[in-house]
Amino acid sequence: MRVIRALVVVLVGVLLASVGRADAPRVGRCEVFPADNWWHADVSTLPVHPRSAQWLGHMDSDRDLHPDFGGRYGIPVTTVKGRHRKVKVRFDYAAESDRVHYPLGRDTRIEGGRGSDGDRHAIVVDRSRCRLYELYAARPVGGGWTAGSGAVWSLRSNKLRPDGWTSADAAGLPILPGLLRWREVRDDTIDHAIRFTTDETSRAHLWPARHDAGSTGDPAYPPMGARFRLRADYVPPAGMSTYARRVVAAMKTYGLVLADNGSPWFFQGERSRRWPDSLVEDLKTIPASAFEAVDTASLQVSPDSAAVG
Repeated sequence: MRVIRALVVVLVGVLLASVGRADAPRVGRCEVFPADNWWHADVSTLPVHPRSAQWLGHMDSDRDLHPDFGGRYGIPVTTVKGRHRKVKVRFDYAAESDRVHYPLGRDTRIEGGRGSDGDRHAIVVDRSRCRLYELYAARPVGGGWTAGSGAVWSLRSNKLRPDGWTSADAAGLPILPGLLRWREVRDDTIDHAIRFTTDETSRAHLWPARHDAGSTGDPAYPPMGARFRLRADYVPPAGMSTYARRVVAAMKTYGLVLADNGSPWFFQGERSRRWPDSLVEDLKTIPASAFEAVDTASLQVSPDSAAVG
C-alpha cells in the first residue's frame, strides 16, 4: 500500500506540474525552455546584490524605461516547419558560432528589415523540433546568407553555450525568452524575465550569461547577465492600464536581464502591429530608479546549465 500511495503522490505531482504549465506562453507550439529554466525563475524574494547601488549609478538611472517595440518596431520571430530548407551561413565570429545549417529563406523576418544598418537580429523557431536559431547582423547575400554570429538551442533543454562564447546577443544568452510578447500580455501569462540594454558594462558576466562585451574592468559597472527587479514598493500611477500593470507585476516577479550594450533601460519585445499604443506609452512612465539588482547566485545548480534549484 505504501508503494501505491507513493506512486499516486508522484503521479499527482506530475499532473499538477503539467497543469501549472498548461497556460505557459508558447511559440510555434513550443514552450520557451523548461519551467525550471533561469529565465522563468521568480526573483521577488532574492536578496539585493551587494553592488546594486554601484551598478545603478552607472546606468543613467534617473530616466524612465523605454519599451523598444510597438507597431513596426521590435524584434520579429519567424516560425517554420521541420522540413524548411536549411542553408549555410558565413559568420564573422565563426569560432564562437554554431556552424550548422539554418532554416532561412524569403520568409525570414529580420529586425529593422533586410536593408537596416542596425543589429538585424533574426530569430527562427523550428516548431516541429522545438529548436531555436538566432542570428546577429543577418543578411541574405546573393544566393547565401551572412551573419556576425549565430547560435542554436533546444527549447526543451537547459544546456548553456560554452563559457566565453557569444550568441546573437553580447551576453551569450538566447534572445527569444527575454522578449515581451503581445499574446502573453493580453492573456496575463508573462512567466519570464525581460531583456534590456545599457550603454556601459564591465568586462564580466554572471551565470548563466556566457560572454561579455564591456569596455571597463571596473566592477562598479554592471556585468552581462545581471538581473534587476522592480522594487515591491513601486506603485503604478492611478491611470495605468491593466495591460501595463501586468508588465509591472512581471518586472517585480521575474525582473529584467542585462543582455547587450545599447541605450540605457531600453527593454525589448516582439515586433507586432497588435501592441496598443496606450500600453507602450504607459510603460514609458516606469522609472529606472525603482529597480534594484538581485543576487541570483543561489539559484545555480550547475555552471553549465540554466536550470535553477
